[in-house]
Amino acid sequence: MKNTLYLPEIIKMLEKVEEIELENIDMTAGELELIMSMISAIKGPSVKKAEYLDLDFNVPLANFPGEVLEVELGATKSNGGTRKNVIKVGGQKTLPFYNFESHNPNEPVIAYDVFDTNIHLAGPVRRHFEDVMDDPAEWAKRCVDKYGADAVTIHLISTDPTIKDTSAREAAKTVENVLQAVKVPIIIGGSGNTDKDPEVLEKAAEVSEGEHCLINSASMNMDYKRIAKACLDHGHVVLSWTSLDINDQKTLNKYLIDLGIKREDIIMDPTTAALGYGLEYSFSIMERIRLAALKGDKDLQMPMSSGTTNAWGAREAWMENPEWGDREKRGPLWEAVTALTLCLAGSDLFMMMNPTAMQLFKDTFRCLSGLKETVSLDIKDWIRMG
Repeated sequence: MKNTLYLPEIIKMLEKVEEIELENIDMTAGELELIMSMISAIKGPSVKKAEYLDLDFNVPLANFPGEVLEVELGATKSNGGTRKNVIKVGGQKTLPFYNFESHNPNEPVIAYDVFDTNIHLAGPVRRHFEDVMDDPAEWAKRCVDKYGADAVTIHLISTDPTIKDTSAREAAKTVENVLQAVKVPIIIGGSGNTDKDPEVLEKAAEVSEGEHCLINSASMNMDYKRIAKACLDHGHVVLSWTSLDINDQKTLNKYLIDLGIKREDIIMDPTTAALGYGLEYSFSIMERIRLAALKGDKDLQMPMSSGTTNAWGAREAWMENPEWGDREKRGPLWEAVTALTLCLAGSDLFMMMNPTAMQLFKDTFRCLSGLKETVSLDIKDWIRMG
């Protein structure tokens, strides 16, 4: 055979033989590629198509010796309060969504954030409450009546000397107004000012006696003994707040227990860092706390709270930027993803602001828990899509 290849004759030859041996032949790389293509077309592919096989898989199950304590918030008329219901936080016996191991009795609790003064809020949040932000009681009522809030957090931030320096007595009156406006359990938060908060929270605990509120918060950088005593004297739950340190969290919990606070009256807040702003640190600390609780560490067996509202501190959540997409969708997604991520780590109570974010988080949780019908996907079809 010389330089010219007679392709029709070669094709006929290939149809009748199993092997072909070429000897003393000159051809270009392109001609060789053409021949190999023809061989493949005639003989078919040499590699068999992968097939999906049904395989047995036994899920490894963990038998945790410990569990998370269940904490009740709110008090109805039958036990000395005026709330229409109580909510239960915690009670977990295994990790979130591990329904194949054990049944976790309570869904996450979401509390709407309300402030005692008209503050700057991101547009996607503000538009829901703009007309009631000068009246905390009406703001709380909007959260319950329109958006179905499980609980409400009233943040007494105006008491900060650098904001309005509202007196503890005035702040207590705001708490009374909120308690009268809504009948869900409430959380009472200070301003974060370490000097002023003990006084403010003492007075707030006094006027809400019998309602079994969550007092937010006791921390080691303020006079936590005064706050703990106020909770003991007036029958409230205390929020034990630390800043991303598991050893500090254990220590503060021990201090509160030594002061007489029951373990069933403590909720922990290890601090929420938002999506894109240190979320992985919060996730790591919360997951370690939850695993320690399930393994039997009694100093960490309290439910955990997440200040998910911190997500709105990320500029990506609220800033106008065409390249980042519509902020009316982006902002709620930012808050919802922050909540879901920390839910996976073991958080039980979420303080949030945007109604869309809350509904998205709640729906996603219920879908992943099998509590809400979803569209099933045949994994065989999914594999073949590639």
